[in-house]
Amino acid sequence: MKKIKLLFQGDSITDAGRDRRNYFDLGAGYPKYAAEQIKADFPDVEFTFINLGISGNRSGQLFDRSSADIIDLQPDVISIMIGINDIWHRYKKTGAVPTTDAQFELNYRTLLSEIRKRTSAKIMILCPYLLDCEDKQHMRPDLDRMVPIVEGIAKDFADVYVPTDAIFAKALPHQPEPLYYSADGVHPNKNGAAFIGLEYAKAIQPLLESLSEDRR
Repeated sequence: MKKIKLLFQGDSITDAGRDRRNYFDLGAGYPKYAAEQIKADFPDVEFTFINLGISGNRSGQLFDRSSADIIDLQPDVISIMIGINDIWHRYKKTGAVPTTDAQFELNYRTLLSEIRKRTSAKIMILCPYLLDCEDKQHMRPDLDRMVPIVEGIAKDFADVYVPTDAIFAKALPHQPEPLYYSADGVHPNKNGAAFIGLEYAKAIQPLLESLSEDRR
């Protein structure tokens, strides 16, 4: 049977309450729903799913732990959703040095360069997003600047790119009730996690088809 190791990386949206003592525990967020759909789509492939998202991480923190939490694992595919905390911490009074747009881009590009150099992993990038929530709207201009940065990074490094913010923007006018996908505009509830998970599985399908063919 063909084998594929897929690593989910990111912040709390990826972490989603996982048991950090067991990196095979996918938590309650989009990795859980993505993995379920991927397994259904590829019954002849033996997948190893690993979730090492850590709540609160910014791009610099993800880079700092990349050797142990990415490189050493040598995944076949790594997916990354990072960036919303780089924005959020600009407005939090935590004493942490804020991440500028330029530093975010440098952190991300350096991380992906290391992944390309030190692994043979295919790279999937999910764009950060912001949903309807009154107390988060002050962050929208920051995200609107970040989205094209991520798109440019994805153009240079990604084998799969998911424009999550744009996908949500199309879906939000049709949501059955306010805050249907998230109570705070950032962390998805069950509806939001399932929505991202299905979009993830759909986007990665051609890549997984190619990998599974190569491993016959």
